[in-house]
Amino acid sequence: MKKVLTLVAVAGMFTFVACGPSAEEIAAKEKMKQDSIAVVEAAAAEAAAATAAAEEAAKVAAAAAEEAAKVAAAAEEAAKSAKKPAAKAKTKEEKKTEEVKKVTGGKG
Repeated sequence: MKKVLTLVAVAGMFTFVACGPSAEEIAAKEKMKQDSIAVVEAAAAEAAAATAAAEEAAKVAAAAAEEAAKVAAAAEEAAKSAKKPAAKAKTKEEKKTEEVKKVTGGKG
């Protein structure tokens, strides 16, 4: 009975050793782990590049908006100056009437 029990114990030990991962499986798991790390690092670098591009685009848009505001202000200023009526030339009679009003204090 001792021999049978010893044989069963030895067979059980060999079974446990045989069920463990092989060197190839361990290497494959390590390679998968390294590949996953590389994918994450690549995604992080891509996200950083996208963020930088978005910030640059925001700067360009802000500069364009500022330039548009300047152009709008200049156009508004031009429109205001264009709306002012030109001074009307006075005739001799209007000038004479105006002089009389100045002299008489507006009573004549």
